Amino acid sequence: MTSIVWFRQDLRTHDNPALAAAAARGAVVPIFILDDTVSESSWPLGGASRWWLHHSLAALRADLGHLSLFKGDPCDLLPEIIGKTGAAAVYWNRCYEPFAIARDKKLKASLKERGIDVHSFNGSLLHEPWELATGSGGPYKVYTPFWRASLGKPVAAPLPAPNIAIDASAAPGDSLSDWGLLPSQPDWAAGWETQWKPGEVGAREQFDEFVENGLARYRDCRDRPDLKATSRLSPHLHWGEISPRQIWTRLALDAEDPLKRAGAEKFLSEIGWREFAHHLLFHFPTIPEQNWRRNFDAYPWRENAGDLGAWQKGMTGYPLVDAGMRELWRTGWMHNRVRMVVASFLVKHLRIDWRRGEAWFWDTLLDADLANNAAGWQWVAGSGADASPYFRIFNPVTQGKKFDPNGDYVRRWCPELARLPTGFIHEPFNADPETLARAGIVLGSTYPLPIVDHDEARKAALDGYKKVGA
Repeated sequence: MTSIVWFRQDLRTHDNPALAAAAARGAVVPIFILDDTVSESSWPLGGASRWWLHHSLAALRADLGHLSLFKGDPCDLLPEIIGKTGAAAVYWNRCYEPFAIARDKKLKASLKERGIDVHSFNGSLLHEPWELATGSGGPYKVYTPFWRASLGKPVAAPLPAPNIAIDASAAPGDSLSDWGLLPSQPDWAAGWETQWKPGEVGAREQFDEFVENGLARYRDCRDRPDLKATSRLSPHLHWGEISPRQIWTRLALDAEDPLKRAGAEKFLSEIGWREFAHHLLFHFPTIPEQNWRRNFDAYPWRENAGDLGAWQKGMTGYPLVDAGMRELWRTGWMHNRVRMVVASFLVKHLRIDWRRGEAWFWDTLLDADLANNAAGWQWVAGSGADASPYFRIFNPVTQGKKFDPNGDYVRRWCPELARLPTGFIHEPFNADPETLARAGIVLGSTYPLPIVDHDEARKAALDGYKKVGA
């Protein structure tokens, strides 16, 4: 009996519940649908995500031996594909974006009315969002008790890759190159293929590298952007090239020495934040667009295209902020500690609406994930669940000195500052003229002056928070 497996954010063969169940039933028609329909409730893929998707689909097609590609509204396309293939069932792993949930419910009901078996599975999370509830039966709003409850539930063992009988004859689909997912005029992603390896094999290799060389120092060094101490698994996780269950199981088996065990506990707590973000998105589906704490609706945001543009280009005059924004543009990724600093700078130094930053990250991050992105920005802004206290305003100079103590990260991404002594690398605006001259720096010319004064910005931000009763 032929079944369709609709791949979405689960681009892997191992620990893929939908693929395993369909393969056990009989022949499989594997498909991917690029839903490029735009509505008020959807978030079309950003540019960086499209680059990753192209390469990930090519990798999955190679792994499977065949993958049919279609472009359009799944609600229109799936019935057509079923008619052409004669499939009796459709299998997919769940997505948790609100527009995806609404679409899938509609689609499942419609297909069942036609007599088609429809089966959906959890292929993206340790636990479903509805499986964890407070003592009163409601959703968790604070991370720590959420993660404590999650740790108290058993995690299902990962599934092996199944033996798959592919039916490649009935659904030829589109050519991947015809979708135009890769940038060309200009190719702003040039060189990314040397830094990243999308696909299940790339995810496994990246995880192996992290376990062997990064896990033991992850707990103590994860906040250091100048060191290679993070997993860089976030794009692989978003596209489902590796599952949280695979990570959970591997770390439980491999983390035997004390340092690796401590690193594993800390890393799994970060997986917990990902779980918490999806929990919030499921129960509070408006968080990508609306303040979770509605009193923040009255916050006096500034509209300033010049300041927003300076932030986006990494030209704020604060080296750690600029280094992070340039790393993002050059690589499609940014170190997590620096993400918090640049987000705080936009929201609290420039007092620009967090949704502006959310949109920029959505377009430029390879790991752009609706739940993580929304929850992260609202956390920084102070408007979200379990949010950063509104009065926590990161000082980009002190953050730089603490987490990039030798200035190696800044020197890499802001090479015009490379010759500055370490004592001034995070605050060139405080260097004396002779030091600047020796380093070949002309403030306001070769490197910008600060676009805002930290102390003044902090006061203005706190005044704004007082107005909303924060």
